[in-house]
Parts: sequence; C-alpha cells; structure tokens
Amino acid sequence: MILVADDDLAIRTVVSQALMRAGYEVRSTGSANILSRWVEAGDGDLVITDVVMPDENIFEVLPRMKKARPHLPIVVMSAQNTFMTAIRASERGAYEYLPKPFDLDQLVRIVGQALAGSEARKAPDEDEAKSAETGGAAKPAEEIPLVGRSAAMQDVYRVLARLMNTDLTVMITGESGTGKELVARALHDFGRRRRGPFVAINMAAIPRDLIESELFGHEKGAFTGANQRSQGRFEQAEGGTLFLDEIGDMPMEAQTRLLRVLQQGEYMTVGGRTPIKTDVRIVAATNKDLVTLIEKGLFREDLYYRLSVVPIRLPPLRERLGDIPDLVRHFLSIAEKEGLPRKSVDQAGLERMKRHDWPGNIRELENLVRRLAALHPDDVIGPQAIENELSVVRRAAPRETETRIVEAVPSSGETLEAFFRNYLKTHFARFGDDLPPPGLYDRFLVEFERPLVAAALAATNGNQVRAADLLGLNRNTLRKKIRELGIRMTSAVG
Repeated sequence: MILVADDDLAIRTVVSQALMRAGYEVRSTGSANILSRWVEAGDGDLVITDVVMPDENIFEVLPRMKKARPHLPIVVMSAQNTFMTAIRASERGAYEYLPKPFDLDQLVRIVGQALAGSEARKAPDEDEAKSAETGGAAKPAEEIPLVGRSAAMQDVYRVLARLMNTDLTVMITGESGTGKELVARALHDFGRRRRGPFVAINMAAIPRDLIESELFGHEKGAFTGANQRSQGRFEQAEGGTLFLDEIGDMPMEAQTRLLRVLQQGEYMTVGGRTPIKTDVRIVAATNKDLVTLIEKGLFREDLYYRLSVVPIRLPPLRERLGDIPDLVRHFLSIAEKEGLPRKSVDQAGLERMKRHDWPGNIRELENLVRRLAALHPDDVIGPQAIENELSVVRRAAPRETETRIVEAVPSSGETLEAFFRNYLKTHFARFGDDLPPPGLYDRFLVEFERPLVAAALAATNGNQVRAADLLGLNRNTLRKKIRELGIRMTSAVG
C-alpha cells in the first residue's frame, strides 16, 4: 500500500489514480498528523507527501516517521523547489525529492524502484539518524548558496542532495560564471565534512612549476628558495574538502601525482621521501572540454575517470532564464546588506533581462545588478536603465567586425596566399576604395605568432628549451617573443 499526503485534493486524486492504474493500492489524506499516525501504526509500504501541510510542515513530521519506520521509503514533493528543500528532504531521510510539477510516469518509476529496494535498505547510521532529527546543517534563507527554481537547477539540487553524506569525488563542469565554486562550497557546507576545512586552489592562477609544491607542500631545501617546510593544500584540507578549480590547466606532471593520491590515498611532499596518508574529499571543476584535452594528449584519461565519479553540469544562464527574477532579488538583497540603497526591478525590467543572452552567465547578471543598485537613482529599476547598462557593456566589448584573425586560420587545402587574399576580400570589402584600418601587417604577425608560440609551450608543458626546438628558434629568441607578445606562462601553456 502507498500512502499519499497533500493538502490539494486535485493533486491527491491525480497521484492516487496514476498509482492505482499502475496496480498499487493507495490511501490518501490531507493531514500530516494523520499520515504520521498511519506510518507509526505500521500501515503503508511507501509514502508520497507534500512539504507544506495545513496542520504541520512535513519536515517536522518526517524524523518521527523515520524513527518509527527506518526502512520506509518516503518521497517528498514540493512546489517550493529551492536548494534548501532538496537538502532538507535528504537530511531528514527522504528516499527522493520531486519538485512540482513533475511527470506522473517518473513518479511511478520512482515508486517501483523504491519498493524494489526497500528490503535491502539499511537503517541510517548514528550520524544520519542525528541529522534526520536535528535537521543537519540547514542554514537560514539569506545564506542559501544556490538560487533558482528552474527544471535545470532542480536536476542539480537533486544530485547535490544525494551527494551530501558521501565522500564521492565530483567533477563540476560549466561555462565561466555559472557558479562552480558555489556548488563545491554547498557540497562541503551541507555535507558530512562541514566541520573540516574547505580549501580551494585555482590551477590557472598558479605558475606551472609551483603547482606541485602548492598542492603537496615541500620540504626545506627541496629547491632553490625553499628555506623552510611548507604545507600544501592537501595538508591544509585534511578532514575536509579540496576544491581543484580549472583542473584542465593542471600540468601533466601534477596530474600524475594527483592520480596517485586518488588511487592510493597518499602523497609525498616535494623533496619528501615518506608517503603521507590523506583524508580529503576532492571536488574538481572546469570550463574546458576535458575529452578534447585528452585527445590532444594534454589531460590524462585515467585521471579524468577518477575525477568524474559523479559529474555535475551547471547550466548557463540562457538555459534558466526563468530564474532571473529570483537571482535579481537575491543580488539586490546582498547589495542592500553591503550598504547600497534598497532597490527593486519592475516586471518590464525583468523581461528585458530575459531577452539578453548573458555570455558572462550568473557573474554578469550579478555585476549588472550591483551597478544598477549603486548608480540608478530610482527605487524601482525599469527596462531603460537596464538597456543603458547593457549598452555600455556592449560598447566596451570588441566589435564583431574586429574578429581575431587567428579564428579564421586556413584549412589544410588552402594556401596561405589564397587565405590572405580571401580574408582581405571578405573582411575589408565594406571599405570600397578606401584603405583598411592601419596596422594590418603587425596585426597579422601578432595574431598568428602569439597563438603559435603559446601552442608550442602548451605542447611541451611549458618547457622553453623543447618549445624553442619545436619552433626552430633560439631559446633566447623565444624568451624575447614571450615577453614581446605578452604571453603569461600560467595561461599560455594551459
């Protein structure tokens, strides 16, 4: 028998009919207290319940039901659809969380899976039972790290909720500005390691020759300038979470050492001789296509599979435009707490935001909201103010007619002479008899030479001697070009 609880009679009826058509016996109620009495009396093999009930919030009732019937699968459904709803459902022992509206076929599948596995389910351990009774690590609404009710974000929330009380390695992918570090933080702050440290390291921001020392630490005298022993990020994160941001920029040598840590749970400091056991949860993130890097020989395939035990893809803002109102309110609230005047955005302004493509994702939206809160004089912000700010950003961005020449590199079947002739004909036809903008020679040199040198450095993992040999240049010539072309070693070889 399946017990269904929802204060909306229409939802109870629809859910009950779908389950009865699937061959299940159903009993339904609109009261959380009645549901609790049924469960404590031993009735029902599975529960499907809404969160907000007229007599009591189900999150207050659920711990009692789990204590009385620890093996009973409970499916929580809710129209609140927030990150905290998913987390609280998981903390209190729910089998599954379903945001409304949901697909009835999906619900029937979940019921079948839950009933099939209910006999094998074990009672929660001491930590899980305590979490179910106390509410775990729930935070007040203003501290919620992830905002949005869209279907795309609901998928993320459900995965996060399942991962909170595990130590599984997680790979977060997504475009720049989608909030990858926020997700890593949420995994830590709401998980079993929340009492331990959260340590983040950005691979793209550290010189390649220092990454191993930064990760694993070094002994005194390990290299020139190592005047004392230094802790690495693994040691700093002991008992907690280590967030490896921009993992696609990690050099191959460091990848090999990281793989050893994941395989054997130990590492050695730079210059050290004794393996050190480590107890950290690894969360990695990247905005790059690691499969492509693997094909190019720039990322280890075995490390990729070790890191991608559980992959999480964060959707770009253009795939979750319905979340913009919630995000705008969230950012305006933060701005107000930081001392900026209280503001709001009217409906027309929100609609204008939804028509923007948001190449900078959530980060771009946050910056826009902060500018509007700081610079706009009126309490209510309309579409014209938003249009003006977006226009300023567009004017500051490179013009479409100034597309980098390197993006139009000729195909293998086209001679360089033909390429240059066609390129000039295509891109400068609009000038008629007038000359194109000055500086064409230098522009071609810079735009072809810079990526060529950077690619050579990448292919040799930043080894300038090997890169110079690959290019057929003297090493001193290569070093001069690196300076002249403004190539930063941390980004050029990533």
